[in-house]
Amino acid sequence: MTGSGIFEVTDASFDQEVLKSEQPVLVDFWAAWCGPCKMIAPIVDSVAASYAGKLKVTKVNVDQNGATPSRYNVRGIPALLLFKGGKVVAEIVGYRPQHEIEEQIQRALA
Repeated sequence: MTGSGIFEVTDASFDQEVLKSEQPVLVDFWAAWCGPCKMIAPIVDSVAASYAGKLKVTKVNVDQNGATPSRYNVRGIPALLLFKGGKVVAEIVGYRPQHEIEEQIQRALA
């Protein structure tokens, strides 16, 4: 687990941690070399803190885990995919301000 209640997920643990999760799950697809990924990281941390207990927040490093991003057609990063009941219910690609990300989450949690 990384800081602020965010779980690091791999290709091997994805199904168990995300698809079989009782809670909705926000998955942040990122890479260490990606500038916009670094810019959105504090927003993802803040979302994890704000929605603790209601939303599980995870990160997938696309350089170390190639199968999962290709399975969900992640072509650009950062990409935030919101899963509910094992299905993608929202997709946010590229840097977005926190209020836009939270609007998508609130819609999906409703």
